[in-house]
Amino acid sequence: MVRRTFLLVAGTLALAACAVAPPAAPTAPVGPTALGAQPAVPPRVATGHGVAILAPLTGANAELGQALVRAAQLALADAGSPALDVRDTGGTPGGAAAAAQTAIAAGAGLIIGPLTSGETAAVAGPARSAGVPVLAFTNDTGQAQPGVWTLGITPAQQVRRLVGAMIAQDKTRFAALLPETEFGQAMSAALTQVVTAANLPAPQIRTYSGGIGSINPVVRDLSDYANRRGPLDAEIKAARARHDAEGRRRAAELAREPIPPPPFDALLLADSGDRLGAVMSLLPYYDLDPPAVRVLGPALWASPTARGDARLTGAYYAAPDPAARSGFDAKYTEAAGSPAPGLADFAYDAAAIARVLAQSGGYSAAALCRPEGYAGVDGVLALQPDGGVRRGLALFEVQAGGPVMIEPAPDNLAVPGI
Repeated sequence: MVRRTFLLVAGTLALAACAVAPPAAPTAPVGPTALGAQPAVPPRVATGHGVAILAPLTGANAELGQALVRAAQLALADAGSPALDVRDTGGTPGGAAAAAQTAIAAGAGLIIGPLTSGETAAVAGPARSAGVPVLAFTNDTGQAQPGVWTLGITPAQQVRRLVGAMIAQDKTRFAALLPETEFGQAMSAALTQVVTAANLPAPQIRTYSGGIGSINPVVRDLSDYANRRGPLDAEIKAARARHDAEGRRRAAELAREPIPPPPFDALLLADSGDRLGAVMSLLPYYDLDPPAVRVLGPALWASPTARGDARLTGAYYAAPDPAARSGFDAKYTEAAGSPAPGLADFAYDAAAIARVLAQSGGYSAAALCRPEGYAGVDGVLALQPDGGVRRGLALFEVQAGGPVMIEPAPDNLAVPGI
């Protein structure tokens, strides 16, 4: 499970754009390899053939930084791989900028990393000036740009997969009930973008903060409960006001009638833990139950801690298939003596992409954006000209015994929802 961290990127890296063509079928390697034959792309390397990884080898994130370097080294262990220039950012923007400048001066043609938002923002300027592309570990798609690719698993990737699954089930009216947090805002923007691109009605989105006392009126408003329940309650009240047997019979009959369905059939949530439990406890009260409404959520629901005590049975989320990274996990554990931490998979993929391209001409934007994409640790992925990344994610349903994969991750880029 990869938690979302915003790794902000500043500036613009002016590299040539590339067209997207139908993908070829993938192979099944441990790290990113071409998903088909490499098209003829003239090599265009800005300053060198080396690869630099920028990681926090000192400071608060030093342990993770070491793991990122180790993963990248594993990807470049084969003969013929480019040299890996390891640079310490110290976990600060200033350190990242200095590391980038030193790496570029030493001949780096591609930068992988750095880790945090401030570091990534600081690296973009020197990289832009030198024409060196960056494969950062951010998942902030709002900061993706030509020449800076965001390898993190993003809200947009998750939402795109979920919306595609709902459309296949003829559920096309979307709503969202989201916390007033940075992550909630990102999920809101992703849902609006994806639904608009699919030419569907605009989603109804409400936000909340605080505990159940503040969440309750928001759920009631989103569900349009007053308008759905009001007319039926009025009829029941009128029947009881007759004060006779027929009125009581009619009132009992009306009380058994279902209220009209809500104005949406898919509901996106983004919370976790106790507040997720509070939200889920309110949904049945306002008749937001399956199968009329399918609850959708983020990849972090793969974690039992994130799900907490929430009753999520029947809810969907999109995430990488854990089995897809088994080869990488085994390889990393053998080398390090411990399991790979989160984000190490991105470092491995970035370095493996570098290995593939170094053997076929260099790190131009056209080469990086190869239409076939790559078979990465977490599944198929493809770099886009704007700095975004398309990913194939699996679809999971939370059942009584835990999450169950109900649709595998697609193995090529032609499948809807990537």
